[in-house]
Amino acid sequence: MVVRAGLVLALITTAVAGERKPVTAQAGNLKLSVQAVAYLSKDDIKRELGSELPAGIVLVAVTVSPKGSEPLKLFADDFLLHSYNDGQKSGPFAPSQIAGRGGLALSEGSDGGGVMAEDTGPIYGGLGGGYPGRMPGSGGGFGNSASVATTETKVNDGKKEKENPLLKILKQKGLPDKEISAPVKGFLYFPLEGKHKAKDLGLVYNGAGGKLTLEFHQ
Repeated sequence: MVVRAGLVLALITTAVAGERKPVTAQAGNLKLSVQAVAYLSKDDIKRELGSELPAGIVLVAVTVSPKGSEPLKLFADDFLLHSYNDGQKSGPFAPSQIAGRGGLALSEGSDGGGVMAEDTGPIYGGLGGGYPGRMPGSGGGFGNSASVATTETKVNDGKKEKENPLLKILKQKGLPDKEISAPVKGFLYFPLEGKHKAKDLGLVYNGAGGKLTLEFHQ
């Protein structure tokens, strides 16, 4: 019995030691400090947010701590996410852009072959414009080539839809737009195409407290 108990304890210790730690980035200046944790896997996102997100959304938990005596104005659109491995950059989606009535609906398919033409998908950006990017795949094709996967993007008018329960969660847990004089924590929801590792991402803050660059490391 003692041997078995020892084996069980060893297995538990090994499992705990092998658990994946969250990837954290932080930076600061005389006005504020910013700490961020990036969540890319479905399991991590569901655990932290309490709900799943559509594919192509990176969840970033941000804590902003002002240092001075004067309040600072904070906006979600102060932040920009970079992908160093493919050059993508995007501002955060508003909750209504992810789970609101209407909005964008993505559906995967095939273009039936052809040379890919220039991507003409709709532009996305942060709250209030932000830095634009392009949603995937409404570019067409011509000629003869192998069939490739595409993503069709269309806009719903939302008239026949019920309110998505995810919307309430995203609003409640999102980083607030307000004036702050004490540390504030919340989530940002960044659209990002393809597969990425946290170590390849960087978060830029450019707001009332100046400009900071946070890089995530494993």
